[in-house]
Amino acid sequence: MKRRMRLRSAAAALVVLTGAGALTACGDDSGASGGGSTEVKLGYFPNITHATALVGMQKGYFTKQLGSGVKLKTATFNAGPAATEALFSGAIDATYIGPSPAINAWAKSHGKAVKIVSGAASGGASLVVQPSIKSVADLRGKTIATPQLGNTQDVALRYYLKQQGLRTDKNGGGDVHVRPQDNAVTLQSFAQGEIDGAWVPEPHASRLVLENKGRRLLNENDLWPGKRFVVTHLIVRTEFLKSHPDLVKKLVAGSVEANAYINADPAGAKRAANAQLAALSGKPLKDDVLESSFKEMTFTDDPIASSLREGAKHAQDIGLLDPVDLKGIYDLGPLNEVLKAGGKSPVSDS
Repeated sequence: MKRRMRLRSAAAALVVLTGAGALTACGDDSGASGGGSTEVKLGYFPNITHATALVGMQKGYFTKQLGSGVKLKTATFNAGPAATEALFSGAIDATYIGPSPAINAWAKSHGKAVKIVSGAASGGASLVVQPSIKSVADLRGKTIATPQLGNTQDVALRYYLKQQGLRTDKNGGGDVHVRPQDNAVTLQSFAQGEIDGAWVPEPHASRLVLENKGRRLLNENDLWPGKRFVVTHLIVRTEFLKSHPDLVKKLVAGSVEANAYINADPAGAKRAANAQLAALSGKPLKDDVLESSFKEMTFTDDPIASSLREGAKHAQDIGLLDPVDLKGIYDLGPLNEVLKAGGKSPVSDS
């Protein structure tokens, strides 16, 4: 029986809906709203690994690039599988997402449903454990949380443990018990001693360390060549790209502008990202958590395609993905047009 990453209900992880109204599944790609204006429905996560989206929203880069005739609606998610489910249903047109769910969406649709159109961020994921755990060997018999079964951090944890000779399974059994759960639940269960650690993105990793006395047993950066790997990129529905290539290019332009601001004014970017997080959750991050989270990140328009392909091999190795041909998963034409117009070098999908 073939095994693939299982997607949970998008409704369970759909955290925030903003715009003129709630997002609903649609059966066509007209993109027209009631007044004849065009809509773009964008997903992202309330994580620092998605600071490109946080800053782009807070500074108004997306709305500026899309123009006054386009209505931007947004949805936030806890993890990638739910976001891709929303993408499949047409509830969103594009989303910032990690590599593993993007690969799974490509495989599930036989290369038809999605395209990666831009990079966003590298780094920003760690394995944080209780102070009593001193080494990987100490993880045997312990319970480690991830954001969701089949999401980027879930695949990374399971592959790493297998490389260390530690077995896991999708039902929480094995030498190390992997517990996929919402990041907010992970913070609580770690503080209460109900779990022994978590492989999570920023700011959750830094919060576990700074607020709950966890220790960073492993920084995922250290597992990749040059400490570079895609943690977040921008994907779109293929049909939306075909129907509205101009809107996709404008959305990409907003993403590029957001990353340029992050790299040019880190202090301002931290404030903007935190303000957007506060708008979503009602509570900003503490200054030390914000600083620690950004320290772990690199923001780049380069999708770092080599790490995506390596990540697919990891998912196959642990039985969460069948062998898949990723040829054609990228469409970097709009991105390279934006980069060229800004006097920047093109990026590659190899």
